[in-house]
Amino acid sequence: MMSDFMERYQLWLDALEPGDPLRAELESIKDDEKEIKERFHAPLSFGTAGLRGKVGAGDHRMNMYTVSAASQGIADYICSYGEEAMRKGVVIAHDPRHFSPEFCKVAACIFAANGIQAYVFEDLRPTPQLAWMVRQLETQAGVNITASHNPKEYNGYKVYWNDGCQVSSAIAEGMQESIFAIDLFHGVKTMDYDEAVSAGKIKVLSPDYDRQYLAMVEGLKIHDGEELDLTIPLVYTPLNGCGSIPFKQMLKDRGFVNWRIVSEQEDPDPDFTTVGYPNPEDPKAFAYAERLGKEFGAELLMATDPDSDRFAIELLNEAGEYIPLNGNQTGYLLVNYILAGRKDAGTLPANGAMVKSIVTSTLSTRIANAHGVKMFEALTGFKNICGRIPQLKDEGLVYLFGYEESVGYAACEEVRDKDGISAGMLVAEAAAYYRRQGKTLWDVLQEIYATYGYCNEDEPNLILEGLEGTARIGRMMAYLRSHPFTCVGGHAVEKTIDYIHGHEDIPPSNVLRYFLDNGSWFAIRPSGTEPKFKFYFYAFGASAQEAKALNEAIKSDVFAAVNGVE
Repeated sequence: MMSDFMERYQLWLDALEPGDPLRAELESIKDDEKEIKERFHAPLSFGTAGLRGKVGAGDHRMNMYTVSAASQGIADYICSYGEEAMRKGVVIAHDPRHFSPEFCKVAACIFAANGIQAYVFEDLRPTPQLAWMVRQLETQAGVNITASHNPKEYNGYKVYWNDGCQVSSAIAEGMQESIFAIDLFHGVKTMDYDEAVSAGKIKVLSPDYDRQYLAMVEGLKIHDGEELDLTIPLVYTPLNGCGSIPFKQMLKDRGFVNWRIVSEQEDPDPDFTTVGYPNPEDPKAFAYAERLGKEFGAELLMATDPDSDRFAIELLNEAGEYIPLNGNQTGYLLVNYILAGRKDAGTLPANGAMVKSIVTSTLSTRIANAHGVKMFEALTGFKNICGRIPQLKDEGLVYLFGYEESVGYAACEEVRDKDGISAGMLVAEAAAYYRRQGKTLWDVLQEIYATYGYCNEDEPNLILEGLEGTARIGRMMAYLRSHPFTCVGGHAVEKTIDYIHGHEDIPPSNVLRYFLDNGSWFAIRPSGTEPKFKFYFYAFGASAQEAKALNEAIKSDVFAAVNGVE
């Protein structure tokens, strides 16, 4: 009997016309059963942020057919809400990746053919601007064709709902059910793009919205004018993504006069030729920025990922070396700057609230609490972090900031997703503010540690690709649950939280979190969007050296346990 994945493989071959590049791609793997299984073992399903996968032929790949099925399924889901939802429509954006513009047009045509108003931009736009547009236009949904920071082989389909957040798990499940009901080759309604535009069924958005988005971002400033040293030397790289135009304009608008952009990475490049893996969380992505920074004498290096929702920095330390900050450390600087600045200005509300993910450092909680602000926790992903905003408002609290360790920051409730443009503005502003006081951001980070406790942070991961990798990750999590840690790094495990069935007001998730007797803790989870087994270590000590030594001891014990699982 033919296996299910071989049946799907044959179905695709029968459906695709001779000469179709996807058919040729499938014919080239006809003798590779392992590769066929990778492509056809299951359809792409909604993860942390919608669909994401490698571009190519097959059910488990991003291509015109899977994108069309996703669009048709979501169209059916929106239509189930009635004519008002269809009239509100969907706003769609895309990043610079291979096929992103084409997938964007395909989605718009399918929504239009189903009687749903579609809005598109003239060209690529940052993810945070798309999230902002959902609420500006009051659409029923939003879609961004992007694979964020993934390697060039990937693309994705990120979906938002009418609250401006990435779709919740409940809505994602409903959409996925609709998508799975679609016949990829015969169940999609579509129409000609130009005809849809002429008929007003697809509306191309005016560049005026770009100006409005930047005005909103720039309105988040904490300090301005003479409080800032706007001659501070800065370097920025968009890593060949969407950030170049809005980030440069933001710096000009704010009055910065001494900055450079990495020219090799200024323009969109779907192959990310000069960077390889375009994730600003990886220090290797800063190689060109470091070179330019040394030539220019930059005090601060900044980078956004290809869709400009992630943001990371490197700082010049006292020895004149560029030091990459992890997302937690940049978060400390932002939490401290926002709260201290608003306190000094008398604009810090008595009922302020911030949100971080459950795998993000608790040092920021100490900073928030010291300023009378409550720190809430949420599952990873900004659909969960920003998804808390309505609840906070219902409780009479004022949202001030949200972030997670994977270099994502949400500085206002107007953009209910991580936003590298607003985070970049606030960090550049903070650097200029402290420079006026004779300090660098590096100096301020050391002051934060001295005030709130020395924490050594590390977020390593194991890359385990394919079906075999997924299966091994499952075995590792099963082993950890059946063999609980009792002592790690010479410290007793005082408390363990397994989120598999939820915990307090946190929904279920495949995450394990361990708390040690000295305040240190660590967490382990599989990634929802990448073939990674992720670890989060936070060791506290009386000094930076002590915290680092403890972190190394904890990591050694944890990795010894998981690496023993084949």
